[in-house]
Amino acid sequence: MNDKLSAEAVLEDQELVAKFLKETTLFLGPDQEIMQSHDIMPITDRETESIKKHNDPHQMASIRDRMQSACDESYEMLEQMGAAPGAKWGDVITGIYSASGDLTIGSAGGVLIFNVVVHHPIKFIIKNWINEHTVGLKQGDGFIHNDSRYGNVHNTDQSMIMPIFHEGELVAWVASTVHEGENGAIEPGGMPSMAESPFDEGLKMSPFRVVENYEIKKDLLTFLQNSVREPKLQYEDMKVKLFACMRLEKRLREILALDGPDALIACLRSTNDDVMTEVRRRIKEWPDMTVRTYCTMDSTLRENALIKLNCTLTKKDDRLIFDLRGSSPEITNRAINTAIPGCKGMMSQAFLNHIWPDLPRGQAGFAPIEVITPPYSIVNASVDAPNSQSLMSIFLSFTVAQQATAKFLYSVPVKYTRVLAPWFNMICTYIWGGVSQHGEMLGNLCADLNGMGGGARMDMDGEHALAPIFASMADIGEQEMNEEDVPFLQLVSKKMTTNTQAAGKYRGGMGYTQMVATKDSDQWGFMTTCVGSKVPSLSGLFGGYAPGAYPLCKVSGVDVYDIMLKDPDKFKHSIEETMNEEPYEGANYTSHHMGMGFSISKRGELYMISQGSGGGYGDPLERDPALVIKDIEERLTTPEWAKKLYKVEFDEETLVVDEEGTKKLRDAYREQRKKQGVPYAEFVKKHVSDVPPKDIPFYGSWNSDLSTVYAGSPDDKRDPNNPGPVYFEHPKDVEIRKLEEELEAVRKKSGIEAKDKRK
Repeated sequence: MNDKLSAEAVLEDQELVAKFLKETTLFLGPDQEIMQSHDIMPITDRETESIKKHNDPHQMASIRDRMQSACDESYEMLEQMGAAPGAKWGDVITGIYSASGDLTIGSAGGVLIFNVVVHHPIKFIIKNWINEHTVGLKQGDGFIHNDSRYGNVHNTDQSMIMPIFHEGELVAWVASTVHEGENGAIEPGGMPSMAESPFDEGLKMSPFRVVENYEIKKDLLTFLQNSVREPKLQYEDMKVKLFACMRLEKRLREILALDGPDALIACLRSTNDDVMTEVRRRIKEWPDMTVRTYCTMDSTLRENALIKLNCTLTKKDDRLIFDLRGSSPEITNRAINTAIPGCKGMMSQAFLNHIWPDLPRGQAGFAPIEVITPPYSIVNASVDAPNSQSLMSIFLSFTVAQQATAKFLYSVPVKYTRVLAPWFNMICTYIWGGVSQHGEMLGNLCADLNGMGGGARMDMDGEHALAPIFASMADIGEQEMNEEDVPFLQLVSKKMTTNTQAAGKYRGGMGYTQMVATKDSDQWGFMTTCVGSKVPSLSGLFGGYAPGAYPLCKVSGVDVYDIMLKDPDKFKHSIEETMNEEPYEGANYTSHHMGMGFSISKRGELYMISQGSGGGYGDPLERDPALVIKDIEERLTTPEWAKKLYKVEFDEETLVVDEEGTKKLRDAYREQRKKQGVPYAEFVKKHVSDVPPKDIPFYGSWNSDLSTVYAGSPDDKRDPNNPGPVYFEHPKDVEIRKLEEELEAVRKKSGIEAKDKRK
């Protein structure tokens, strides 16, 4: 009896302890079980019952089409009504999710990755807030969210999330997301490359309720407005995102009224199940093989370095596995890391945009695909690492996915899209901020990042400045409209940069030149946040070339506005002419990597950058000479450059091709290639070293050895599963130390004792 009482007492004590611990959680941080998974949730009994009642494919297609229309309609609302520059340029999206939080349908336009990552915060809400008596969930609620550590790209993207109820039952979720830009970070514009910890990155909103009964709570709104540089923008777009969600709810209620809740639930579930089944079927058609590739970042946006993103893609039967082991460890105090949802989200975007764009834009298109990522790596960073510039690493994850899968698609008899070379993958634009000509504090970016050059296709050239890798049907905006609000001009904009194409049998689509200068404010500045100014961030395909690498160029000590008034012919409309001819007397001409931190600019100083090109496809010697001449006529390339690269002989005045001369040039170059070539084993002996170079900081695995990752030098070897922190000195500290060493050398030479050593 005593033993029984004792056991009961122990059990009671255990229950009390468990209850206490549950009710006294000191900190509810990001849920790694949710964050690490991109799977569709297990089917529920409710979903099973609904599918038994409604399995007519015609009814399901009708409901799905109406949901797609609802998403596209609400997308247009965001784009037309949004106040943020990103909203006006299509840097937005809307989506519909199952009751379990799985993305089923996203708008046809917009940034798909926004939708793909929002299932993480929805599942966080479901797990933690529904039954939490201080929060709960009811019709008319709206949750705001932007914290990448709970599932997002980076903190400048803000989402509104709403549950949809029918007669008290949770049947679905809807969400809308806008790249807001300004978020109160240490640098204006929302993407601080100077961030050294998550606390430098501005407003961080784990999902919390900001809307009750379809109205924004004024107390929380006031707090959020006081957390950013543009309070007006925060309020305006919060309302716009709310209205977009309400429009989605309205359309879903029309479906509920016409078809009933069982039909809606069945459609949401069966759509995801059918897509996953189709994805596995398509994967099974691919040849069983392994493809290895990698991309390289050439800076941390503050220091020069080689930072590797490694990828091994293996297909066997219906399994497709991306193995990113061997990628660089996270850089613990630099902003270029990404949380795992961002990495997977961008890979899923590569599939739904470039591999099978015919499938519904939902989570299921990537859910069956496996992804292996090492912890504490640049593609699966810890919650303690900043990631405001995660675009650097997630864009590379897009590229390795696109490039590796292209080699599979080439061998598949049934293709759902054209095989193409990698898209240009960098946000080569200006982030700006300061006090405008109207006295307002602003911070945001130019839409020119949306003009990324398309990769060459298997049968035609890539499109110029078409769209970014992250958004279909995005716009590059109207600079003239923007200039009404900001105190700078784009003196050259939307002009193709000559000789920037990635050559191939089909060339990559080209980017354009941007030349800006502050005009009407003494408190205005710029940032540039992009890698690839020394080492291209992508390569070509099947013999096609990579694009060139293009730095930031500056002309200081000059006011180009005065020059254009006095002698307009002096102004040059190309970076090449400006930097080579140096037309402005007394000016200072400099070039830099593309990680320029925010700095105040003076009136009339020139900042010049160029978008890169998508990758080339196939051997340049196979390019049709007529296409080469066409590029010359359109001033996309110069005659000298065309002859050198494509080995085409032609008359420079008439542009008439000498076909016989061209054949001789190309045949001669092919023979030269043969003479230059050596057996692979000999090439490896001569050009491949066992360890990374000592004079270039290198991060990641070397060659094919995945048992070790390097952290800056051949001597700094790390365990890839637990690499430990990697820190960089603050660049100012580095510069101060150099200056102090120089000063000490001067003192020593002059016989002057240092002040702190004097008696």
